Amino acid sequence: MSRRHEPVASARVSRYFEAFLELLLAERGASANTVAAYGRDLEDAARFLSAADTELTGVLDSASKDDLRAYLEHLEVRGMSARTAARRLSTLRQFYRFLYADGLRSDDPTAILESPRQGRTLPKILSEEDVGALLDAAARREGPEGKRIYALVELCYATGMRVSEMVGLPLTAVQRDPQVLIVRGKGDKERMVPLSAPARAAVRAYLEVRDVFVPEGATNPYLFAGRNGRHLTRQRFFQLLKDLAAAAALDPRKVSPHVLRHAFATHLLHHDADLRSVQKMLGHADISTTQIYTHVLDERMRRLVAEHHPLASRPNDN
Repeated sequence: MSRRHEPVASARVSRYFEAFLELLLAERGASANTVAAYGRDLEDAARFLSAADTELTGVLDSASKDDLRAYLEHLEVRGMSARTAARRLSTLRQFYRFLYADGLRSDDPTAILESPRQGRTLPKILSEEDVGALLDAAARREGPEGKRIYALVELCYATGMRVSEMVGLPLTAVQRDPQVLIVRGKGDKERMVPLSAPARAAVRAYLEVRDVFVPEGATNPYLFAGRNGRHLTRQRFFQLLKDLAAAAALDPRKVSPHVLRHAFATHLLHHDADLRSVQKMLGHADISTTQIYTHVLDERMRRLVAEHHPLASRPNDN
């Protein structure tokens, strides 16, 4: 891992804390951010289980199903959303499966625990008009900064890349003006995404000024160069996009790189794209993840009928 947890924190969580996180990173291809999130989940559970115990080491290792059920009830009392609590339980499931598979425990205490019930949250999306307004606002920006944000928005909307994939693109990925972009995603898996003509043109225009963002005499392997040989940070991209949303008269709270990813998928399906093709371009391992965008379209259609159909406001005579 790029940043290991301190030994004291590790001991308080589990004797096998580091081994589990190393497994996620090395064998399952999890990102550093994902590994850090798993670590925080385990630390939170360990804090609860050890609250009434002076001996902190190994508490999580020997937790029973009743202990873990009490932890889940504690999360509900704290007002934690069902979605977040379900993610915490998922982390615990993977941790105890690891202990069981390696013979470090004789049972899996999470095997019969039920996940917190959660409603299906539909992703936020932008309309095609909203995306057009964003692109228009970016096109009005002058100089290298303007060409960079225009390329960022065009690429994000044209490919549906995750923000980490976007900012981490190597310069070599676009140097020959490709019609197809090779994206390295979760689990270090590669996928191919077609590049639209506008996205290619935006990238070409940005490449003409890219050196402005690289200190003289320095080298930087990333398309969207940042400081000290690194890439543009995700946080900086978020900030640039929020500023652009305000300039486009859109609510900045509703605009993010991930919302552009949602717009990419939803707009493709709206124009009759094949669900399997969208799944591959998004890099979803399971098509059920992609299917949520069909629910977005269904909900949008229902809302359009309710708001605009001439008979929608008539009283029901039945």
